[in-house]
Amino acid sequence: MPDLLSPCAIVTGTSSGIGQAIALKLLSEGWHVHGMDVATSTLHHAQFSSWTLDLTKAGELEDALDQIVSKHLPQVLVHAAGVLRVGSLGELDMQAGQLMWQLHVDVATRLANRILPIMKHARRGRMVLVGSRVSGGIAGRSQYAATKAAILSLARSWAAESIAEGVTVNVVSPAATDTPMLKDPARAATTPRLPPIGRLIQPDEVAALVAYLTRPEAAAITGQDIAICGGASVSR
Repeated sequence: MPDLLSPCAIVTGTSSGIGQAIALKLLSEGWHVHGMDVATSTLHHAQFSSWTLDLTKAGELEDALDQIVSKHLPQVLVHAAGVLRVGSLGELDMQAGQLMWQLHVDVATRLANRILPIMKHARRGRMVLVGSRVSGGIAGRSQYAATKAAILSLARSWAAESIAEGVTVNVVSPAATDTPMLKDPARAATTPRLPPIGRLIQPDEVAALVAYLTRPEAAAITGQDIAICGGASVSR
């Protein structure tokens, strides 16, 4: 039975950036981490299992999850994998939009559909989705913003379905973060907006909040979109 197996965390996007920082933070707190990404991970740790796969390919994702749940009980699920493609009206790329929807929304849905019922059965578990401060809409990033807005609704809905069993679902939404995504040639025409603190958010800062949400003392926090914005929300 799954509830007799050792606990683990599943984290997507662990080859770099926020996902890698989250994996390192959870490893430092004693978790066995299963890291999933299309790129090969550079992490080397006795408690880290690397899965190189295309998350948008349903068969590959289901196969990896089958193997993980046969050996470990997932108690933490973090979807941090993401891509950013920019475009203004009249120049929107439908393929790019589909990729972002598949990776941000469809993959989150597949992960939740498979893992949250296991957590609910065990009556313990945490799911965290990495969102974005642009989910409310921003010029030139409409398709990206729409996918991040969608995961907010998903998270709130899943939180409502899971809280009675002790499972929480939250979104952590950083402002511009110092990751390889900022250097992606696909967004060369746009520059990140520095938050009022005058610097980019650091991946370790995002990872620290995610790690807090996995702990017992965060059991009363669910269905929330928590911003790490460096003061960008102060004027609201």
